[in-house]
Parts: sequence; C-alpha cells; structure tokens
Amino acid sequence: MATRSGRSQRRTEALSRERIVAAAVELLDAAGESGLTFRVLTERLATGPGAIYWHVANKGELVGAATEAVITAALTTEPADSPRAEIRAVALGLFEAIEQHPWLATQLSTQLSRNPWGAVTPRIFERIGRQIRALGVPEESWFTATSALVHYILGAAGQNAANAGVLGSEADRAEFLAAASAEWDRLDPEQFSFLRAVAGQMREHDDREQFLAGVDLVLAGVHALRPKG
Repeated sequence: MATRSGRSQRRTEALSRERIVAAAVELLDAAGESGLTFRVLTERLATGPGAIYWHVANKGELVGAATEAVITAALTTEPADSPRAEIRAVALGLFEAIEQHPWLATQLSTQLSRNPWGAVTPRIFERIGRQIRALGVPEESWFTATSALVHYILGAAGQNAANAGVLGSEADRAEFLAAASAEWDRLDPEQFSFLRAVAGQMREHDDREQFLAGVDLVLAGVHALRPKG
C-alpha cells in the first residue's frame, strides 16, 4: 500500500513548475492579472493550493515566472545574417509576444523600471546590446544606443497591444482608423496642415510595418554613432 508521503511526492512531481506557469499564462491571456488567482489556478489544474505553493511562493513570483517563460520563448529566434537583421528579428519577436499576451506590456515596463537586474530585463538588454556592439558602435555609446532601442521596442509594442485591446477585431480597427482619418481631414487647414496631409497614411498604415520602420529609424541614428570611415 502506497504511503501518504509517497502519493504526495508523485502528485508534486506530476504538477511541475512548468505546468503551473503554462496554466498561469493561459489565465493571464484570458483575464489579465486580476483574473489570475490561486483559487482559479487550483481549479484549472485540479489540485490543491499546497501543491502549487510547493513550486511558487506567491502570485508575484508566479507572474514573474510567466513573464520570463514568454520572453524566453520570444527571444528564441533563428540566427540572422547581420546585426541589423538580428535586432529586427528580436524586436519583431517581442512585438508579437506582447501582441499575443497584452499583460506583458505592464510587466515588462514594471520590471524595466523597478527590477532591471531581474530575470527578464538583462536578457533583453544583452540580446540587443551584443548586436549594437557588433555594429561597431563606440563603447561609450553602447548603453545609450541599446536603451533607446529597448525603450522604443517595448513602448511601441505595448501601445500596439493597448490599442488592440480597445479596438478588438480587425474590422473594428479599420472602422476606427477610417473615422479618425475623416476627422483629421475636417480639421482647419491652416492650423493642422500636417495632420490633413497624413490622414490617409494613418488610415492605411500597417501596425507591424510601422513598428519595424521605427526600429529602422532608431538604427539609422545608431549607425550615425559609428566612427567616420
């Protein structure tokens, strides 16, 4: 007859940390951070809270682990043939991760400002920073150039995710952009000549292409830091 401790040990082994984190990611995707509770998580995993606490101490640790798991996957990209292509691939991977998991935007912003030595921020900075160095940027500009790229990538991707959460479907987005463009077209031509000129571009723009164009603009500035000749 199996002992109670033996049954408990097998149950704990079956309920791995990876499985708990994966379930947490699903709950975060479905309902955001407020929807992730240990009560809901125990129901999802058909277990008791003690088995979960065996692997994670609290909700903060669990959300951090979920963030780390998603970002680790996002940074797993195929090797590119140039530093610039590598940066674009990493940027697009992060953009898509935040687009698919909107709760990531807040978590990354918080960790960037409050815990830059944690599990996530160093990985992002290291991945981008190595490519900045490979581009031939002078060492005294490494941190500035890398920070500019990281802040643009996370900020623009986070704003895109927020917009998508408000607008919902692609049809809703198209309707919103068409309405906004029409309103810009009706602005006073003397006060808002620029907005009237780009109203059509705003209506037709592609979020992903616009994001990558921003990455290229930052990289153009980074290239300007390189020694002449």
